[in-house]
Amino acid sequence: MAGGIRRAVIVHAGWFMLGIALLVPILDPLLPLEWKIAGHMNRIFIFAILGLGLNVVTGYTGLLNLGIAAFMAIGAYSYAILTCDIYPFRLGFWSAMPITICIGAIAGVVLGLPTIRLRGDYLAIVTLGFGEIVQDTLKNLDNITQGTQGINPLPAPTFWGHALNTQDKVAWYYLLLAFLALVVLVSRNLEHSRVGRSWIAIREDEIAATCMGVNPVKAKLVAFAMGAALASTSGGIYAALFSNSGEPGNYDFQISIIALCIVIIGGMGNISGVLLGAFVIGGFNSIVLDKLTTLLQQMGMVNTQNVLTVPGNWKYMIFGFALILAMRFKPEGLLPSRQLKAELHEAEEDERAENARGAA
Repeated sequence: MAGGIRRAVIVHAGWFMLGIALLVPILDPLLPLEWKIAGHMNRIFIFAILGLGLNVVTGYTGLLNLGIAAFMAIGAYSYAILTCDIYPFRLGFWSAMPITICIGAIAGVVLGLPTIRLRGDYLAIVTLGFGEIVQDTLKNLDNITQGTQGINPLPAPTFWGHALNTQDKVAWYYLLLAFLALVVLVSRNLEHSRVGRSWIAIREDEIAATCMGVNPVKAKLVAFAMGAALASTSGGIYAALFSNSGEPGNYDFQISIIALCIVIIGGMGNISGVLLGAFVIGGFNSIVLDKLTTLLQQMGMVNTQNVLTVPGNWKYMIFGFALILAMRFKPEGLLPSRQLKAELHEAEEDERAENARGAA
């Protein structure tokens, strides 16, 4: 009964948050300039999709991936090559996005095949190296990727013959929100499917899962493919939003760390937690720091010549400090899954039970 009540609360909370998100563009024009946030939400939605992709690999399956930004780059450049006029394909947004997602899934399988039996630190190092390889490859294949210039211009989505432009901020907002809602729906169905239960079983105890008939190789490959596909989705949307693939340096290790912060601080293995983490981390990065910098400039307390006085220059130190605090006081995240929370606190409960037996 308690589980049913908890699920009902989560469902109602989800609908409530969706309702608020739908109202943001409507209420935003009524707010003072310093309180407007709709223009900053697009990046948050993109990073939420990226975080949900990492959550499949790290949250559900327990595989530490430090190269998720590489799949975002693959998605952005795949979309750019498929749509830009300088290439022979010249597809539209709606035709290129499914192919972009499939290319990301294939890249996930390519990474997963040689690393399928690695765990922990070894897998983290390999995925970190993969991210650096992808970034350097995109820089050096300048005949294809335009090197550090990026690929542009790229076509925007079209609706009944009307192409969105940078001025259609409300339309872009609702389009990205729709993509995020679709990714959430896919992630939710995967979590409760047979393959999702296989991922969670592998995360908790791979040997026991294997004894119960779970094929760990197949399950991990599917996790890599799905996580990479969602990350590629975020990259393709990012390129379409800014009409530019961006340079390879835009998809460096820092992006992977931000995605990891989103998953860990929000709550590994829990979709609601990842969304919360995206809004906390992304909101702090895109909204709080921006508004704080503007406020301090108005007060004359920010000198652009002095890097120490610009709040944005301290963001990665703050992210690192937040991770330290999260690991110390809330290792399961702000909204963890019940299974992962029980798993993380199992050792503490065993220790308390042993102390109680010793005292008796």
